[in-house]
Amino acid sequence: MKQIDFHLDFLSPYAYLAFEKLPETLMGISHRVVYRPVLLGALLRNHGQRGPAEIPGKREWTYRQAMWLAQRHGVPLQMPAQHPFAPLPLLRLALACGPAPQPNRHVCETIFRHVWQGGGADANDPARLAALTAALAPRRDPAGDDVKAALRSQTEAAIAAGVFGVPTLVVDGRLFWGLDALPMLRDHLDGHSWFAGGDWDAAARQQQAGPPG
Repeated sequence: MKQIDFHLDFLSPYAYLAFEKLPETLMGISHRVVYRPVLLGALLRNHGQRGPAEIPGKREWTYRQAMWLAQRHGVPLQMPAQHPFAPLPLLRLALACGPAPQPNRHVCETIFRHVWQGGGADANDPARLAALTAALAPRRDPAGDDVKAALRSQTEAAIAAGVFGVPTLVVDGRLFWGLDALPMLRDHLDGHSWFAGGDWDAAARQQQAGPPG
């Protein structure tokens, strides 16, 4: 059985779409998915990057592409009233649910759909957050120091493992980033010959050109 670590942030429409499509991708594969909420903003800051929604032009393209991808894949998606929004309450809520260190698929699905199937409502609306928390009935306090520390630790561990964005799926020590990496992930799990050759490692050795002039 393969363990697949799925690094996600509920802020990302691409993480939501990958989450919805993952069962189809993994059909027929003996697997266990471990869902790992991480703070996307911390990943980006670690690499000196800004989020797509913080860059004029790229922001509009991101939303258009996400909505197009949703209809193409048959996944319901409504943009929340505010985006980007602060995802910390949702990430901490996910980690506060259940006895296991990581949230299960039901918890992640409920939170993802709260954001992306909320009819365009504010993901952080206090009344909606209260209703979501009541529905999930977390076993720990989402605002507790232990939950906050767990999110920090998990995000730091993701950075140490080379995760630079979401969604990132890790299996056999290999990172697959983005919704469009799901077919590549499936090829790897199917034992495609490309992964047994040297191309995977050779790509990482590609030299970077120096600055012009």
